[in-house]
Amino acid sequence: MNSSINSMVRKAVASDAADLAKLIDIAGEGIPSWLWRQSCKPSQTPLEVGEERARRTSGGFSFRNALVVEDRATVLGMVLSYPIDEVPNEDPEDLPAPIAPFVALEKQAVGTWYVNALAVFAGHRGAGLGHQLLIASESAALASGYRDMSIEVYAQNAGAVRLYGRMGYEIVARSQVRLHPCQPYYTGDVLLMTKAITS
Repeated sequence: MNSSINSMVRKAVASDAADLAKLIDIAGEGIPSWLWRQSCKPSQTPLEVGEERARRTSGGFSFRNALVVEDRATVLGMVLSYPIDEVPNEDPEDLPAPIAPFVALEKQAVGTWYVNALAVFAGHRGAGLGHQLLIASESAALASGYRDMSIEVYAQNAGAVRLYGRMGYEIVARSQVRLHPCQPYYTGDVLLMTKAITS
């Protein structure tokens, strides 16, 4: 843990795309890079595909939906969050196995401000940056008129489950993990956790 961090949270900008791609891959425990690999052009890396997607101005994984925490202009972590206003139209049965349980649970999170991803680079964890980013995301939700938060997490990711629990998130639904070679957890469930927020 770096005890000398003097951090601040700000809205992400397009030039943060490379850091956002690395952090979304950390949050997704390698599943994003596995998905991006399928879209690589010759000589292109999965992270380069992720960076291109982070630079987009639309879609869930856009820099416009991200907040970053930084220290002296160095990005240390990010949270990607946005509202779910409609039931996702994807059929989980038609999706790659690693993301199918997440989409199934998103269907139960309509009307909430959804935390898609939260990650901090190694070497900066344990300093309260994840907590800081979640608070900032909740403030963004309130400013946009939302009063309910939602987040999904592997049940076996005990540290993340504890963090969300300490911040008032409660488990409201679960979906079984589906086996796949890139899956970080081969058993257990994906959890949907929610929290009501007030001004």
